[in-house]
Amino acid sequence: MYEHTAASALSQPYWLSRQDCDLDEFHRLASRQTDAADYPHAAAVRSKVPVYDGDSVRGLGAEPAALQALQAEWGRALLSGPGVIVLRRAVADLANLEQVSAVFRELIAEQHASGSASGDHFAKPGANDRIWNAQQKLCLRDPVAFARYYGNPVLAWISQAWLGPGYQMTAQVNVVNPGGAAQSAHCDYHLGFQSEASSTAYPAHVQQMSAALTLQGAVAHCDMPLESGPTLYLPYSQLYRAGYLAYHQSAFRDYFDQHKVQLPLEKGDAVFFNPALFHAAGHNRSNDIRRMANLLQVSSPFGRAMETLDRKAMSQALYPALLALREQGQAREDAVHAIAACAEGYAFPCNLDRDPPVGGMAPATQQQILLQALDEQWPQARLDAALDDKQWRQQA
Repeated sequence: MYEHTAASALSQPYWLSRQDCDLDEFHRLASRQTDAADYPHAAAVRSKVPVYDGDSVRGLGAEPAALQALQAEWGRALLSGPGVIVLRRAVADLANLEQVSAVFRELIAEQHASGSASGDHFAKPGANDRIWNAQQKLCLRDPVAFARYYGNPVLAWISQAWLGPGYQMTAQVNVVNPGGAAQSAHCDYHLGFQSEASSTAYPAHVQQMSAALTLQGAVAHCDMPLESGPTLYLPYSQLYRAGYLAYHQSAFRDYFDQHKVQLPLEKGDAVFFNPALFHAAGHNRSNDIRRMANLLQVSSPFGRAMETLDRKAMSQALYPALLALREQGQAREDAVHAIAACAEGYAFPCNLDRDPPVGGMAPATQQQILLQALDEQWPQARLDAALDDKQWRQQA
């Protein structure tokens, strides 16, 4: 099996490009059907998606061997199966759920009163109500409600099934109001938040690895009939190797629109999916349902450097040397390499209240700021101010 896998890898391009996106191959993968026999713990399969009963799941959790078997089943569904599962009654304590919803409504009302606008990924700014960093805001506003909500073992079990122990939980609340338009089809964090051009700079294996670093989930905070626009999915689309490039292309988005599935949810249900799965929030065609979901983004503990460095101080110290070397004729490309070894090259994590994704998917990185300063020959004080502002925007 290993030899076959290795030979297959050698025959595929190491770098992916727009030209590698093949709609016929995408169709071959996305047209697969789900065999219920592969998911013996599921209560049903709906529109190719395994649906689990929360009460049954909690019963299995009492026996370690049974829980491990269930988690393996979930992991296979997310990795090589349809890429999405539904957990009915994942939250059994609806009184606590409503208490948390009340906190979210308070936070949204405060945002409206303050006039602060929240940008949105993959939808027009202002079309929905967003609470960035809902995780911290809920914890600080009502720690007891937080402890009961996130003390839910079902949320922990599915997170462990995909990421193992030590994961990091973050969350953003999304409320799609009546009339709210559907999102465009997309994949999610990490590479889902990069432009098509940026994604081509990452080798194919990194694009595949990206999906293993995050688990996407959503807890329904209200009943979500189809008219309210619950999330649209394309089962098995996460299997497509060039998916992080393909979702930018109209032909693949059109295919999504023609073959997507949509499942109604009830308050307390949860859905979890592979971030490489093509998906999109649906169109809220209801007259009075403010569709509220707590969007869980669970991250692997492994995507971090071994040492902690003060990259802001390093960038400030490096800048005069870069200016001097530029005067001495150092090639710009060499300066780019030096900056890459010094400054932070990734925009996240950041504070999306202070740096919302308005006009783009991500704010500028330290590296981009430092390179702009070098190209435009900023005085040191201007660079220092820009780096200070960047640091402030990243703080919670």
